[in-house]
Amino acid sequence: MKLHSIAATVALTLFTLGSAHAADPKATIADLDARLAKIGVAKVDGTDKAGDKTVPALYFGERKINNNYDVVDAVRKAHDATATVFVKDGDEFVRVSTNVLTPEGKRGVGTQLARNKAYEAVIKGTQYCGPIDVLGTAFDACYNPIKDAGGKLVGVSYIGHKK
Repeated sequence: MKLHSIAATVALTLFTLGSAHAADPKATIADLDARLAKIGVAKVDGTDKAGDKTVPALYFGERKINNNYDVVDAVRKAHDATATVFVKDGDEFVRVSTNVLTPEGKRGVGTQLARNKAYEAVIKGTQYCGPIDVLGTAFDACYNPIKDAGGKLVGVSYIGHKK
């Protein structure tokens, strides 16, 4: 009986640690970035549609990320988190792959990163982690700059856990 109690305590501890880790924005953004890096180095090549906009086409290795939802949906499944990949278009960042939904229930592809604290950090090439509003919903979030092989800022990765 005592062995069963110890096993139950260990299982509960592991579950609790796993739950805390799953809701940690820094751990979740690290997972998103690792999944993207595993595909290959980021690069922009040509243009593509994102919603009703024509924007730069963002690739990781040979895989075009625009309108490809495999990675962001895998992050949602693994962490119960929203995830987005933005491409830099001039001085804006446009969602090209996301599991964030608009109020109409559609993926927010083609929408822009708001000019907020996260924007101010990533445009300077630094990470932002903290509270944020995404399309009308409050999140604990992290945003990381995405750079190409030459160190040029080409996009942003984002994850968020609903508050």
